[in-house]
Amino acid sequence: MTSHHPFGGKVLDETKLALGEGPLYDPELDCLWWFDILGQSLRQRDFATGSVITQALPFMGSVIARIDGHRHLVASDQGLFLREVASGAFSPYCELEPSSLGNRSNDGRVHPSGALWIGTMGKDAATGAGAIYHVANQTVTKLFDKVSIANSICFSPDGATGYFVDSKVNTLMRVPLDAATGLPTGDASLFIDGRDRPGVFDGSVCDARGDIWNARWGGGGVDRYDPQGRHLARYDLPAQRVTCPAFIGRNADRLIVTSCWEGLDDTGRAADPLAGATFELGATVEGRIEPAFKL
Repeated sequence: MTSHHPFGGKVLDETKLALGEGPLYDPELDCLWWFDILGQSLRQRDFATGSVITQALPFMGSVIARIDGHRHLVASDQGLFLREVASGAFSPYCELEPSSLGNRSNDGRVHPSGALWIGTMGKDAATGAGAIYHVANQTVTKLFDKVSIANSICFSPDGATGYFVDSKVNTLMRVPLDAATGLPTGDASLFIDGRDRPGVFDGSVCDARGDIWNARWGGGGVDRYDPQGRHLARYDLPAQRVTCPAFIGRNADRLIVTSCWEGLDDTGRAADPLAGATFELGATVEGRIEPAFKL
């Protein structure tokens, strides 16, 4: 039976982002980074001091990955960039797609091998405009094409299984992987059908047990599934359009979730006043620190 948990957490950051996404916790610096994709900004929260800094971006960033204590990899509508942590300066790393396609990056995550999976989508969310790519050593490999809104990219702890969703289709897919490279070794298959419930699969993350924590966009909460696809728990959040979870803390024992107000008119925002804020779930979790991207 699925357990149900009313919201018992807190608002970690009250700033209402148009499209909060892509959170990453860095244990070396004890900092959290996350984006407002549409607002073209990157936010940084220092847990030691509680300070929050916002960096304006020259592009639409959506995913940030650790490289080492000095550099990040950032995915955007203009390709992949290296970011210097100290200065915030960017330098090109590699392209994903030609700019003529009118796409941007969306959801992504680093595989335990150190390779990046990154999804793209049309800026107007055109059906089938995007794809999901594997990036390693500046080699970009297209894994899945004709994807409308790539989301829920995450991996089992051993790296042998990958998950992803096209949010327009709303079925979470599972694919066998080579644990040493993060490349598929077989076809993707249906894992969980989400079409019979309110909301859609948005961002997901796998914990140390292999359970999947999914932000249910339009469903106002986080769902937890085990590796067999059983729905273990539902955690309510005080906003409907939640977007992406991430484990935080040096023990990865807490979970935060971003959200958005994109698509809401004034009446909708009044009815969902915390849309766009960032939340801490308020439950102890057995998370994992995100792997670093290998240059």
